[in-house]
Amino acid sequence: MYEMFVKIFLFMLIQTEVPCEWTSDGQQFLLEHFDTIRKSPSHIYHSALPFSPSSSWLREYYSMELSQVFRVVKGLPAEWGTCSRTVLLYRSLGALSYGNRTVAVGLESGDIIILDAITGSQSAILSGHTERIRSLAFSLDGTSLISGSIDKTVKLWDMQTGGVVKTFCGHTSWVRSVSISSDYTRIASGSNDGTICLWDIQTGECGHVIKQKDAVSYVGFSPTDPGDFISISGNKVQQWNNNGYKIGHTYDGSHIAFSPDSTQFALCNERVVTVQNSDSRAVVAQFHVADSNVSCCCFSPDGRLVAAAAADRIIYVWDVASSDPYLVETFVGHTAGIVSLVFSSSYLISASGDSSVRFWQTGALSKDQISTNLRTPLPASASIKSINLQAQGGIAISTDSTGVVKTWDILTGFCRESFQTPASGETWRDAQLVDGRLVVVWHKDKKIHIWDTEKCELLQTLVAFECRGLRISGDGSKLFCLCGGLLRAWDMWTWKSVGEVELKGDHFYLDSFCPGGSKIWVQSQDFSIQGWDFGTSDSLPVPLSNRFTKRPYLDFISSLSWIEDMVTGKKVFQLSGRHAGFSVVQWDGQYLAAGYESGEVVILDFNNFSPQ
Repeated sequence: MYEMFVKIFLFMLIQTEVPCEWTSDGQQFLLEHFDTIRKSPSHIYHSALPFSPSSSWLREYYSMELSQVFRVVKGLPAEWGTCSRTVLLYRSLGALSYGNRTVAVGLESGDIIILDAITGSQSAILSGHTERIRSLAFSLDGTSLISGSIDKTVKLWDMQTGGVVKTFCGHTSWVRSVSISSDYTRIASGSNDGTICLWDIQTGECGHVIKQKDAVSYVGFSPTDPGDFISISGNKVQQWNNNGYKIGHTYDGSHIAFSPDSTQFALCNERVVTVQNSDSRAVVAQFHVADSNVSCCCFSPDGRLVAAAAADRIIYVWDVASSDPYLVETFVGHTAGIVSLVFSSSYLISASGDSSVRFWQTGALSKDQISTNLRTPLPASASIKSINLQAQGGIAISTDSTGVVKTWDILTGFCRESFQTPASGETWRDAQLVDGRLVVVWHKDKKIHIWDTEKCELLQTLVAFECRGLRISGDGSKLFCLCGGLLRAWDMWTWKSVGEVELKGDHFYLDSFCPGGSKIWVQSQDFSIQGWDFGTSDSLPVPLSNRFTKRPYLDFISSLSWIEDMVTGKKVFQLSGRHAGFSVVQWDGQYLAAGYESGEVVILDFNNFSPQ
């Protein structure tokens, strides 16, 4: 009942034609925190409102109530982010399609998840395929869905019942692409076996088989003309008629997308996206992407925008209706390759290998054009890669993906100092004040590098062929490294090894709980905890039995951060927002510091927090 209320209210906010401060803010608020509110209404105060931007009308309105419940010390963004919803499915994704306010997501398991295109909530699961879904396509009216799978079959689904209408068998290898004609009479499927099959929907029979020299990576009917279709095989784009005969010209490309009225198409070829007139083939616009090939593209419902996803996980949106086509926005947030991209009526939706579906709020689609600067692309932010709490010194220390190290004042939330270091890229790292020196450690090229940030000099390198996590101890005396199934420790002054422990289990992570001294805790994939004290000289590390005091403690459930009460076992707070992972969160029993992909740092004070 509560979820239905949220959906109805959200739908009303989205559909309203009169933009005002509270409706716009309410829409963003519900989209950003939909999962949290749906699971527990009390988290409106515990998670949703505290993590809303400082400019939020709702947050300002309830500021008095918030100050009595919870205090965010640092990290509130000034404005709402461009990603309104992130749906985590915790399974590998293979395809995405949109139709009639519904989003279909194909999974590695062979299941198809149906999401509400407004809220992102799951409404159904379609089961029938036995292996990964590689392609999905809705019919023009959204009442039917077709799917192609690695199990070599094509299925036609009834979206009203969720059942399979027909299964089309004939390919000898996995199906890579499917499409349905606008008159709902034919289905085209392209396979890794190098064939294109044209299926009759009524009879279920294959009327024509077109053989190619290479695997067929794409087939697509025109959105308006069912008389012919396009295929891509071996990076060659070709056009075919109803009888399977080639027509028109052949040109190079790896992906193609038609505008809704079929008057234009966008062609991806390596790092270039070219928009052309469908009849004359005249080039309307051409865009170049730096450093990465384009994997997929799509048109907006009005045909004004073209979006493309590059292999470097960045999404680009261009305006092609202008007399001078230009870049509108760039979206950054996925942590793995983007497998599919579609426009809905309100959002740009992307599916990624990081097991997430993201709903991007494209400014150019907004009804309130007054507040939208279409010529200002969003800058790509540097994601936070490590966080270290030093509450006694009143600071937290962060490092980002570009190697910048910052110290944050816990009480005021201001940045005290900022340093550029060589610790850039996707590496394990940590930073801490060690006897007055701000030291950064990172793993690269099978070595651990120790760097003095203020003197800009390398202090030492240590050999560590494998690394799954780095941590400087709470007292700054030890350096810990997860090396496969071993936990190794070095002295931060002599750089000599002070011991190692063989871990029991598999898939280990350095735990987010960070006590003082030379204690360290390691968490395995099954959430079991092992701890040791490396502070005893001339002896082996001493096993620890209990890391917790009689306070709420931090735990990670399904890659999301929760605060649990150890006495009742109840979840009392969820660290929601832009999904800080376990490797960029620290908790000392009072303060919690978290780093986000957006480059934000959040520091929370739980000293006066009491679960409601």
